[in-house]
Amino acid sequence: MTKYLISFAAEAMILSDEELRAASDESHAVIEEAKAAGVYAFGGGIDETIAPVMVGGDGSVSSKTYLGSPLNGGFAVLEVPAREEAVEWARKLATVCRCAQSKTVARSGWGIGRTREWITSPQTGSLSEPSSISTPACLGA
Repeated sequence: MTKYLISFAAEAMILSDEELRAASDESHAVIEEAKAAGVYAFGGGIDETIAPVMVGGDGSVSSKTYLGSPLNGGFAVLEVPAREEAVEWARKLATVCRCAQSKTVARSGWGIGRTREWITSPQTGSLSEPSSISTPACLGA
């Protein structure tokens, strides 16, 4: 089975407080459904109150991050047998989170010859490394 990353940038969710509460409740229900189906690997959200850091290849630490890599929002990683199933789960999450998404394929160094499917926000258009995933505020573990 392949792991698929579904993520939303926080900027994609332009919701009132009431809509955000509903989106949160509904997204948690979809995550519980994914857990019950045995396809949920992990997920969560970025704590935007803690400033990110970048650790360089030489071990140096900087407060700068990759240009265009927003560190906000939330994400879910699902492990399913087929791309079509990942798209259906992404459709469910996009619907309850009330924001658009796009799906991108990326080859990863995590495993020789293995392909990971990434779903990124069309607002950012960028594919983030796992350490700097743009992730949705409405998703929670």
